[in-house]
Amino acid sequence: MIEKFSFLTSDFEKDAPKEMMLLSIISQSFFQPFSLEDNLLVILTALTSGSGVGFNRAMLFLREGERLRGEIWLGPRTPEEAGYIWDVLATPGIGYVEIIEHNRALVSKNEDTLSRRIKNVVFTMDEATCAQVPVQAACLKEICLVRDAANEPLVDRRFFELIQVDEFLCIPLIARDEVFGEIILDNAFTRVHISPGDVKLASLCGLIASNYLYSATLHRRLLDVEKMAAMGEMAMFVTHQLRNPLVTIGGFTDQLLQPGVTEEKRERNLRIIRDEIQRLESIVYQMGHFLKVSLKDPVYFEVGPVIESVLRSPEIQAKGRAYTLNVKVEDCLPQVLCDPTSFGEILRNLLDNAFDATPPGGTISVRAYRKNSASFVLSVRDTGRGISNPDRGRFFQPFFTTKEKGMGLGLPFIKRVMDTCGGQIEVQSRPGRGARFRLVFRSQGGEKTP
Repeated sequence: MIEKFSFLTSDFEKDAPKEMMLLSIISQSFFQPFSLEDNLLVILTALTSGSGVGFNRAMLFLREGERLRGEIWLGPRTPEEAGYIWDVLATPGIGYVEIIEHNRALVSKNEDTLSRRIKNVVFTMDEATCAQVPVQAACLKEICLVRDAANEPLVDRRFFELIQVDEFLCIPLIARDEVFGEIILDNAFTRVHISPGDVKLASLCGLIASNYLYSATLHRRLLDVEKMAAMGEMAMFVTHQLRNPLVTIGGFTDQLLQPGVTEEKRERNLRIIRDEIQRLESIVYQMGHFLKVSLKDPVYFEVGPVIESVLRSPEIQAKGRAYTLNVKVEDCLPQVLCDPTSFGEILRNLLDNAFDATPPGGTISVRAYRKNSASFVLSVRDTGRGISNPDRGRFFQPFFTTKEKGMGLGLPFIKRVMDTCGGQIEVQSRPGRGARFRLVFRSQGGEKTP
């Protein structure tokens, strides 16, 4: 006999054990494309998932230096609102995803929600305040269950006025012995006492939240390291790119300042200086275009006229005279999701790379067609030198180039655009046999040509 079971259900089951409820809700973060804030919201949702299931309210404080700053306060504001929410949770068909969506909308409202009340609340973590609750839990890295808060001298009065309950639980968010924040839970409306079992379940959620925060922090630190490395590489590259033209300009200018310079030599030097200045202008333009340009949001647009405009531009026409340019663009093309200007830049970059890689007399092919009902393909193929295997993993890195006078910014720009519009880049190449760049865009409308 074979029995089959589904993954953790996405339905809300009011009578399920607390442990299964918490695990089921938290599991949603593994199946949904949630951000860090959404994942933390999932944790708070798991802790406040209804009457007799979880806590009534959950606060989230995140650490900023030596301070705890209020970030999210999830839960109803009044007993009436709590009753309404619990009635909604009892509605057949309500699932965890719907609950999470409801909570996301709740914390993002501009009206007087609990989250708005906590946003400007800050507690300092220093010697004077570390003995007081709620900071004490983060400072001591211990879970604190507070009872009879109104008469407890260690409870910060400002915090008590905010939470207005006699019993609450403080869970520090700790990973690798580093404090990232704190979750504070209470049963303000049901008045149910917090049991040792509740503390264990809450601590489990705290561990998961801590690891979310730790992973996000590691990712940010990794990005910072990569940025610093990229800045160092960029500085070396720019120094190299600018040094040669400047040295050339300086040398030929010194010659012009010498007495007895002939008119022929003067004209030759000025022509060389002009060419090197144009080279510097090109370097500065390309750097500014790649580093400073802010990509526009992608929109659906008619792609045919943009392709035609690029192919008929004087620059492409002039370069293409030395090659066999084979163009095949389908009729009735769909609308493509991208910024139209960036799309034109992509095609120009691909054509420029193909011209540079292909000896005069070679063939460059451009294809534009619908792949299926939701995808459009732009393909540029050349018969040039191709790409060697060691270079394949690097040619989307800024400043990597195999050209003698290349900047190495064209392909990284293409990747930025494709990432922004949710497209894909496919590259096929063999040394000495040319290369094909195939860009797949999301599309809509139009009819596929038979």
